[in-house]
Amino acid sequence: MTTERRRFIRPEALNLLDYLVVDSQGRQGEYAMGRTLNVSRGGILMETHIPLPVGQQVMITLGLEDNLVDIMGRIVYATYSAGMHQNGIEFFHMSETDRKILEHYTEAFHDQYKETPKAGMDQI
Repeated sequence: MTTERRRFIRPEALNLLDYLVVDSQGRQGEYAMGRTLNVSRGGILMETHIPLPVGQQVMITLGLEDNLVDIMGRIVYATYSAGMHQNGIEFFHMSETDRKILEHYTEAFHDQYKETPKAGMDQI
């Protein structure tokens, strides 16, 4: 049994994205494509073809409906299954405009599922 740490629900959502790995000194590293497996206001589960190290920062451009959203995130966990890497990304920076687009997108799922955020949980 796992311990659920998310404050927001994360409905399954397959969205294309590109990402750029950035080290702690701000140097750019790997640039590649991936997709989301789920999305919330606080983070995403991102599927990639290559492994990404936990703790690494990533600059993500995420396609949400007809919008592109630029987000800075940190890899908080990584797993490997069925030939693909799954990376839990916690958001830590985005513009106010991008935040509103993301919130609008995720609220549509909240309205659909009629679930509320889990109080006292970490935002991931």
